[in-house]
Amino acid sequence: MENWITDIMERFGYFGIMLMIAIENVFPPIPSEVILTFGGFMTTYSSLTVPGVIIAATIGSIVGAVILYGIGRMLDVERLEKIVERYGHILRVKKEDIRRADAWFDKYGYWTVLFCRMVPLIRSLISIPAGMSNMKFGMFLLFTTIGTLIWNVILVCVGAAVGDSWESIVAFMDVYSNIAYALIAIAAIAFLFFFFRKRRKSA
Repeated sequence: MENWITDIMERFGYFGIMLMIAIENVFPPIPSEVILTFGGFMTTYSSLTVPGVIIAATIGSIVGAVILYGIGRMLDVERLEKIVERYGHILRVKKEDIRRADAWFDKYGYWTVLFCRMVPLIRSLISIPAGMSNMKFGMFLLFTTIGTLIWNVILVCVGAAVGDSWESIVAFMDVYSNIAYALIAIAAIAFLFFFFRKRRKSA
């Protein structure tokens, strides 16, 4: 996959970077770390510039995020409640649980979007619950753009700094990704544990 990504970037320059990042946001298995660090490396031997790569990558990220946000709006809370009303007894989830989760996201959603934009895989998927909670589109764009810019600036600049050793950064980011996924899994397990324990006590 890396060869395919880098070939498109080398062939189409800024447009290739924007396209790859947009696709990466919609299909998270495509690694943004490869796109951004290689994009930084390209500035050392081509006419591409670091600001240009960052801008192209940021535009691509925003386009992908808006697409997933739109999908989230189509899967809004009301539809989820109807699904839970029909199948919630199987999952042991109630409509009230959906409302509480939606209220939590309404309260902390902006900061969640900001920080999750700097976590591999989650950085793309976070746009869906943002849309589902009907987060204000302008605020969603603002926090998405800030988080995306931080992520893009760091990886593009690192890629430009290390030059043809950019792949070593990708290897390091794999370790970072695994740690992030482990922490997210632990947090999810802890949440489910306390959630179901609370449900049993209230039953």
